[in-house]
Amino acid sequence: MNNFQFFNPTRIVFGKNAVDQLAEQLGKHSGGKILFHYGSNSIKKSGLYDKIIKILKDASIEYVELGGVQPNPRLSLVYKGIEICKKENCSFILAAGGGSVIDSAKGIAAGVFASGDIWSYYLDFFKPIPQALPIGVILTIPAAGSESSPSSVVTNEDGGYKRDIWSEAIIPKFALMDPEITFTLPPYQTACGVADILAHLMERYFSNTEHVDLGDRLSEGTMRSLLVNGPIVMKEPENYAARAEVMWAGTIANTGLLGKGREEDWASHKIEHELSGIYDIAHGAGLAVIFPAWMKYVYKVNKNKFLQFAVRVFDVDMEFSDIDAIINCMIQKLECFFKSLGLPVRLSEMNIDSSRLHEMAQKCFAHSDKMGGFMKLNAGDVEKIYRLAL
Repeated sequence: MNNFQFFNPTRIVFGKNAVDQLAEQLGKHSGGKILFHYGSNSIKKSGLYDKIIKILKDASIEYVELGGVQPNPRLSLVYKGIEICKKENCSFILAAGGGSVIDSAKGIAAGVFASGDIWSYYLDFFKPIPQALPIGVILTIPAAGSESSPSSVVTNEDGGYKRDIWSEAIIPKFALMDPEITFTLPPYQTACGVADILAHLMERYFSNTEHVDLGDRLSEGTMRSLLVNGPIVMKEPENYAARAEVMWAGTIANTGLLGKGREEDWASHKIEHELSGIYDIAHGAGLAVIFPAWMKYVYKVNKNKFLQFAVRVFDVDMEFSDIDAIINCMIQKLECFFKSLGLPVRLSEMNIDSSRLHEMAQKCFAHSDKMGGFMKLNAGDVEKIYRLAL
C-alpha cells in the first residue's frame, strides 16, 4: 500500500426529507446572496424547485438563478455563471441536480477567483486552484459522485473538448440526499447512473499496487451491491431501499476513499470523454461501451487482478487452469449486466462508426501525455480500444 492523505469535508444529510435542512446548512456557510444553479425543467416538474424557492424565501435568503445546465455541461454556461456571481456579488452556490449541474457549479465557483480564463485550468489538470466560492448540493441523480468529490468536468463547445479540474477548494460543503427525489428519474438516466458509479469503482479497483486488500474488499462489496440493486430500481423505481443503496454507492464510489493507497487508472474515463465531447452521448452509456473494450485490451498486464475481480464480484466459477476463459467470461457478464439495464455495449448501437476514432484517440493526448495507471497507453493503444468497442 502506498502512502496517502485523505480529506473529505462534505457533510452528507441523507434520507427522507433531507431537503428540509437546506436553510440550516446554508446558514452555516452563506451570509450573503447565493447563486441557485440547476438544469432542465425536471426539478420544476417534480416540485423540487418550488420547495427550494419557498425555503429560500422563508429564510430571507437572497438568491439569483441560473438554470439550463445540459448533460456534459458547457463551458459557455460556466462563463455566464462566473459573470453573474461577480456582478451580483454572490457568496455561495447552491447546485440542485446531478453531476452535470454540480460540475458546472464547481467551474463557476473556481472561475470567480481564477487568474485568467477558467478554461486554462481545465487544460492543465495540475494548475492549482487555491480558492473558490463555497458550494452546497441537493442531489437529484446518483451517478457522478460529484456531491463530495474534488473534481469537475466540463465541455468546451469550441472543438468538443471535455476536460477536468481537481481541487480541494471545490469540494461541496454539504450534500442533501433524499432517495425519494430519484423516484421520477427516467429509466435510461437511472441506468447511466449505475454504469457511472460502477466505472468509478473499477477505475480505482484495477491497480497494480500490491497489499490493498481492504480497498479491494470495500470496492467489491459496493460493486456487488450495485449488481443487486441496479436491476431492482429499474424494475421498481419507487423502491426506497434499493434507491437508497444506489444513491449511497454513488457517493462512496467517488469520495476518493476507495482509491487511497493505490495507483488508480482513469483511462476509460478519459477515453469516454472524447466520445461524449464529440457525440454528446450520456457519459454512463459511453462508459458501458468503453470499459469492457478497455478490459479486453489490458487484462494480460495483470491477469491475477482480473481473475480476482471475476471470482469475487461476478462469481465466475470455471476451471482455474484457463484464466483467460474466466476473465473473458467475466467481461461477457459485465456486458450482459449493462444490457440488462438497457445500455449499449458497442459504439455501433449508438450509431457511431469508425470515421472519427483516430481523431478521438489523438485528442486524448492533445493536452496531456499521460493515460492510464494499470497500463500506460499511447494514442495507438486508445484507437485499438475504440475499435474493440465498435
